[in-house]
Amino acid sequence: MQKVKSTKVLRRIVVRNSPIHGRGVFALRAIAKGTRILEYKGKVITDKEADRRFGKLHENSSHTMLFSVDDGLVIDATRGGNSARWINHSCAPNCEIEEKTHRVFIEARRNIRPGEELAYDYNLQIGEKHTKKAKKDHECLCGAKACRGTMLGEDE
Repeated sequence: MQKVKSTKVLRRIVVRNSPIHGRGVFALRAIAKGTRILEYKGKVITDKEADRRFGKLHENSSHTMLFSVDDGLVIDATRGGNSARWINHSCAPNCEIEEKTHRVFIEARRNIRPGEELAYDYNLQIGEKHTKKAKKDHECLCGAKACRGTMLGEDE
């Protein structure tokens, strides 16, 4: 009788409660700088469809699981999404986004230690001037030394 080799895959990440906000994604083992950790998955829809589905729902909330990509398209992680939707924002991120033809990948921008929460800079753009109210509505809770206090990026 022939023995079958076990090809146990070691998980790199886990979703659990986060000190930053709600749920978060954490490294289970060391992740080297430059490693593609996972893809941000979900149903690809148009900006117009995203506004129709979520415009009123998110009107007074900064919480969203939508990721804008090229050509007026959006990845809706509420439908067919994966663990990437739980990655939080940080002003001192250990991950970065790599976009390739309507796909979004999360990559390590530095070495990540086991137990460390994964985060990238959301650099949110809201289509209007970034007023004090808008910044407060998109408040950052990352706790980084150089925290800018908001998840919004540069003024549009």
